[in-house]
Parts: sequence; structure tokens; C-alpha cells
Amino acid sequence: MPELRVPDATLHYEIRGTGPVLLMIPGGGGDTGTFDIVGAYLADRFTVVAVDPRGKSRSAPHEQGLDQRVEVHSDDMRRLLDEVSPGGPAFVFGTSSGAITALDLLARHPQRLRRVVAHEPPTLGLLPDADRWHTAFAEVVDAFRRDGLGAAMAVLGAAAGEETPDEPDTPGAPEPDPDRMRRTIANMPQFVERELRQFSGHMPDLTALATHADRLIPAAGIASRGLLLARPATVLAERFGTDVVEFPGGHVGLSTHPVRFAETLRQALCSGAPTRGAGNCATSQARSAAE
Repeated sequence: MPELRVPDATLHYEIRGTGPVLLMIPGGGGDTGTFDIVGAYLADRFTVVAVDPRGKSRSAPHEQGLDQRVEVHSDDMRRLLDEVSPGGPAFVFGTSSGAITALDLLARHPQRLRRVVAHEPPTLGLLPDADRWHTAFAEVVDAFRRDGLGAAMAVLGAAAGEETPDEPDTPGAPEPDPDRMRRTIANMPQFVERELRQFSGHMPDLTALATHADRLIPAAGIASRGLLLARPATVLAERFGTDVVEFPGGHVGLSTHPVRFAETLRQALCSGAPTRGAGNCATSQARSAAE
């Protein structure tokens, strides 16, 4: 895996495919492995760049036990884009807390981005009942400190609500790397105690986002309709006069429905809908080839 030195950390990342750069930012305890299957399906159209964010997996040293900040993570992603896409703007996909990073990246570094898909960012401050959910997420951390990770996940699951089953994925997806789950579980204590409240409590710069709303695609899972983790995407879509793009599965549709998820992401990035004037993948790829 290549690596990039950033202030106080070293980011590990993976690259596959050809075409315009698509940076993929995981959420929760995820790392590059979150995108193994989806990235393989997109590598014929994009140069897929997946990253272990600081504090996770191979980018974990020096960050364990430190509270994480959205602005630091988005600055990391900007530096990574400068490394892997120095000649022009890139596409970005972020899911869960990674989508919060992607929103901040768009607000603060829009010149580096062509289009951003923000899949179920848990930006609680966007909700009219935000205080209730900030309290609920604080209870998740309390449960972790008192009774461990299993208890914390039970409290978080109760707050998130029960998803509606979606139709099965298209057959043919390879089995995920078994080491991926081991790494995810190892990352979860850091996420729960040092990132969950810090990221969900971050309020995006809505004024800056409004300026670049034509590049933003709010997204949520079909199985998440009306549930807590999908509601901020709905608020963003309503505020900026666009639609929520629905992806297969729920909050972790990347894992449960990777084939259909990859095709939906390809269409969202390449069709131009619902954004305006951002250009499409074919145009970007042709320009990259010409250069």
C-alpha cells in the first residue's frame, strides 16, 4: 500500500483502475477494505482511491486515544487528492462519518472536487430534534465506557432504528476479505469514544455548501427511509432543492448490496443527475486520456 505523510499522521491508501480519480472515504470502523468489492466494480471507469483515515487500521499510530476533528480529516483528504489527482478535481464518495468529512471537504476545498456523494452523513445538527439525538449518541459512549462495545452497539442500533429489508443483491459479488472484519472491530473502540460524538456534532458550513450545491449528491439507503441516519441527507436535499439519491440496502449497503451499490454510484457520478453543470465521467475520462 502507498502511504502519504500528513501533519502528525501517515495515511495508507490503495489505488486501482483507470480514469478520473474517485476518492472513497469510509465511516465507522471502516478502512480501505470497505471498498474492496465496490471499488473493483468501478475500476473500469475510475481510478479508485480508498484510504485508511487517521486513527484507523494502518493509519492508526499516534491517533489512538485522541479526539478526532472533521476539519483535520478533510485536510488529510485534500492532501491526498493533491497527491493522487494533482492535475485537476476529483470525484468523492463518503459514507456515514466519511460523508461528514466529504461535506467539509466540499465546503472548504471545492476547487479539488468535481462531484461529491454524501451517503447517510449523521450530521445531527441539521435535524429539528437534534438535542434528542445528541443525547442518544452520548449514551452510546457512556454504554461503551461502562459495559463495552457490544452494549454501545445495542444503544446505537436502538437509536438508528430498524431498517426495512431490501431486495437481495445481484448475484456474483466476491466474498469480502476476512481480515476486513477483524480490522473493523479493532477500530470500533476508537470510533465510538473518539469520533462518534465529535463527527455527529459537527455542523457543516451550509452557506459554503450552497455555493457548490450543484456538485453535491445527498444519498441514503432504500432500507433507511425515514430513519435517523438517513434524515440529514433528506434535509440537505430539501435545503438545496435537489433529490436524495437512494442506494440499495441501508446504512451499510456497501457491504450488503455491493454489486447494486456500485452500479447506483456509477450512475450517480456519471449521469449528471441531480447536479447541474458538473460534467460527466466520460468527459472527464476523455480529458484525462488526452492529457
